[in-house]
Amino acid sequence: MNKSIHLFAITGGPGCGKTTIIEELKKRGYNCVDEVAREIIKEQVQSNGNALPWADKEKFTLLMLEHSIETYTKNKDNALITFFDRGIPDTLAYANLIGLKPPPELTEAVKKYQYNPIVFILPPWEEIYQTDTERKQSFQEAIDTYKAIKNTYNGCGYQLIEVPKLGTKERVNFILSTIENK
Repeated sequence: MNKSIHLFAITGGPGCGKTTIIEELKKRGYNCVDEVAREIIKEQVQSNGNALPWADKEKFTLLMLEHSIETYTKNKDNALITFFDRGIPDTLAYANLIGLKPPPELTEAVKKYQYNPIVFILPPWEEIYQTDTERKQSFQEAIDTYKAIKNTYNGCGYQLIEVPKLGTKERVNFILSTIENK
């Protein structure tokens, strides 16, 4: 396993605060990569495409993989600590969750494109959970997604660190102090 120690994945089910944490990390000057799934959904809706989680799930999965590899590749050679709003194993977790047999290029990508061994996972948090135009899942689906993600990252050999349910600044401080102390 050739892990890129400066690339950190932040993961969890939908609506648990990942994007808010990424935005706070950006404000603090960190290099961050936005979640590819939301961008794909926006692009597909605007272009009347069907590569959507509620339409062609297989096509959506392959687009997520393609975009995730692209963002990984773009950031792997810089020396900056970089935070990703989800990593490539999230795409594998999604495929497993929807009952899609992972295509060989997905299982190969999970092995080839590795993040820091420490992955930050945010637990489901009903008090902050909201649906929107890109997030249509119920809170129970968010819990199921969290479990699938947790199992997938564990199966890929990552060390999951659960980020406590705190205010955004405190959550970011927790992440940064964890990195400094490892």
